[in-house]
Amino acid sequence: MTKRIGVIGIPGKWSTEALAEACAARTGHRLVIDMSRVTLDLAAGTLMHDGLDLCALDGLILKKIAEGYSPDALDRLELLRVAEARGVRVFSPAERVIRLMDRLACTVTLSNAGVPMPPTTITEDVTAARAALEAYGSAVFKPLFSTKARGMVLLDRDAPDAEGRIAAFKAANPMMYIQQKAELSGHDLGMVFLNGDHVCTYARVNQGDSWNTTIHAGGKYAAYQPSPELIELGRRAQAPFGLSFTTVDIALTPAGPIVFEVSAFGGYSGALKGCGVDAAGLVADHVLRELSA
Repeated sequence: MTKRIGVIGIPGKWSTEALAEACAARTGHRLVIDMSRVTLDLAAGTLMHDGLDLCALDGLILKKIAEGYSPDALDRLELLRVAEARGVRVFSPAERVIRLMDRLACTVTLSNAGVPMPPTTITEDVTAARAALEAYGSAVFKPLFSTKARGMVLLDRDAPDAEGRIAAFKAANPMMYIQQKAELSGHDLGMVFLNGDHVCTYARVNQGDSWNTTIHAGGKYAAYQPSPELIELGRRAQAPFGLSFTTVDIALTPAGPIVFEVSAFGGYSGALKGCGVDAAGLVADHVLRELSA
């Protein structure tokens, strides 16, 4: 019997549409779900999207829960737990993704697993924040909910306006996440995993004078061949989260490799442009295997 699979994402966005097309090519069924149009009726036990009860589907693939990360996006994930309770398989499971969207939750999990990370301070105290900046020399202040370096602030300890910029950051981010700036040598890595298995690794290469290598800041994708030791590091980093598809962000520093974060949804574009790998097709095949098992 043909499986009915919905893709949760942003209508019109390349990765969402590519995943929907991959599912349609394999099942004849194409459905893109915008979570802003979903309504949960607890009494009826329905999760409706444009007249369709999502609880009647065989599976849901999480490509993007919202345009940007925010506490509100966590509420959308909670809605999906109702579909899961009614037997719908979600890839990756909602509760596992919830643990990743908050940068602090991701960091604590990685740290508890003994994964090497940049020196990091989390505090609500501006005095402690200033002391961390002094100790690090140069630090990146990161919002707890953001992607592609949006909202991040790079500060040097001798900046004349450091106190003012720390205060401004705290005004928007009461819990301050402060990470020592890593020496990236102009690039960092995205290590792609499907169901815990390494698929490929791509590099994000800085093309200008930006302090970060994100594509949002002008970086470019390139292929990269990691060592077995580096692959093992990526595997250890993603293992505690149990995701269907993810990307581990790794930097190669003079002191050794470090992990920045594990992605809640994975880098489809990086896999394709950097490695020539059709991640959408791989994910669709994996989901169909799981639903048919």
